[in-house]
Amino acid sequence: MGSRVLTHYLVSCLLLVGGASLAAANPTEPAIQKGGVLHLALLGLDTADPHRHSGSIAVQQVFVETLTSIAEDGQVKPFLAEHYTVSEDGKAYRFTLRQGVRFHNGRLLQASDIVANIDRVREKVKGGWLSGAMNLITSVQAPDERTVQIVLSEPYAPFLNLLSELWIVAPESEGWADTISKPIGTGPFMFGAWTPNMKFSAPRFDQYWQEGLPYLDSLVFDLQGNKDNSLGLRAGDLQVAYVAADRLPSLRKSNFEIQTLKDSAWYFLSFNNRKPSAVMSKPLVREAIAAAIDKTAYMNFIAGDAAVISNQAMKPGTYYWDAALEQTDTAALPNLRKAQELLEQAGVNPKEHTLKVVSWQNEYAQVAVQMVRQLGFKVDHQALDDIGAQKLLSEYQWDLAPFHSGPRADVYLRYARFLSDGPSPMLWGGIQDAQLDALIQQAVASSSAEQARQLYLQAWKHVLDKQYTVPIGHAADAIALAPQVRGYQTGYTWSQNRVDGGVARVWLAKE
Repeated sequence: MGSRVLTHYLVSCLLLVGGASLAAANPTEPAIQKGGVLHLALLGLDTADPHRHSGSIAVQQVFVETLTSIAEDGQVKPFLAEHYTVSEDGKAYRFTLRQGVRFHNGRLLQASDIVANIDRVREKVKGGWLSGAMNLITSVQAPDERTVQIVLSEPYAPFLNLLSELWIVAPESEGWADTISKPIGTGPFMFGAWTPNMKFSAPRFDQYWQEGLPYLDSLVFDLQGNKDNSLGLRAGDLQVAYVAADRLPSLRKSNFEIQTLKDSAWYFLSFNNRKPSAVMSKPLVREAIAAAIDKTAYMNFIAGDAAVISNQAMKPGTYYWDAALEQTDTAALPNLRKAQELLEQAGVNPKEHTLKVVSWQNEYAQVAVQMVRQLGFKVDHQALDDIGAQKLLSEYQWDLAPFHSGPRADVYLRYARFLSDGPSPMLWGGIQDAQLDALIQQAVASSSAEQARQLYLQAWKHVLDKQYTVPIGHAADAIALAPQVRGYQTGYTWSQNRVDGGVARVWLAKE
């Protein structure tokens, strides 16, 4: 069988050794200082089982790794795999594992471990991020200790990208048969002490496969969620943290470095699509709410001048965005008079209705609530932490949900939650639409990028026509670094450990 070789072997080697040798190559840089504890506040950790996460991935990537990795430029590269090949028909994948990779219990990684992880996700994780890809696997084998062969029933364009979120855990990890409670991974740091919604600590792994890394002794993540991390940075309690846009100017003046993720976060206001109330079932009411949202003010509140207004899930200027579709946005500018007229046409007196809004504990949700209140609706706003919000959303006893979705490893992951059986579909109101499912599945199976683009755009137009959500805009999440932090570089997504960077290469300059 002919094959299209996609090794990236030399590139990945350069990426892996480049970080460790950078200081030596540049005599103006100070020598790397090993040791110390790095305190971070980024995204949360919603489960100790890497196969069952619901979207919070920034923390677990420091203790578990994957066959592939999304590099800084958004391209997929080998990671635990040294190289890979893909057959010409796009159905057969062959991975060769790196030598000398050890789990945190000291055992060498083998191809049979990859097979076991894939089998576990296929058999035990239903409706997860990888379910669509896993359902297509007809065969997964380990012919020797370093080779993994996977065969799909049909071509699946995002497969390599999605493998960057299939974390490899030792099958002897506690809870493997049900829910993993103490994962044994291969990352530069180990799974340490975890207090949900409070703190997670990760000590260094001394036998990490990338020689000389990591530089730090341990990581400590603050998991307390949406709060003003600039205070912790200034107090010296944090060295790396996500910060809101309005805190950036003062932090820059105080000598904190500001970096942004290479991909953007997408902001939206979703409707309850699975069990809508009588009033929210009316298309004119949904159109009225969309007309009441001042997208420019909303996004400026979130990201200031860096905000981008858009009616699409993909950022303007990127491949899967469409300029012509952007011009069709009838709600690009707010129009309260039009909104009130639409409510009258729908026969709805907003003063007689209370809308239930579910959100995370963030300030932009309050902005959405105030904009909806302008129409005269009463609002019952439930602002919760990530786990609480997901639980309430999954009960579908709500009307509106202002949220955002962070950077993703592949365009498909922007659309996965719109699928009837997609992962955590409650964030977009639990859409169940066979026509939409078919369009997304056709895009995934497309033989060319342009064909996939057209199908994804058709799917998105369908979402807009059905008024499943109100797309608002995009903004790149910002991360602030304390002056003593060296070697930290943001990636395309929230990943804190990847093929070309991450916390393994970070060190702290001593005063």
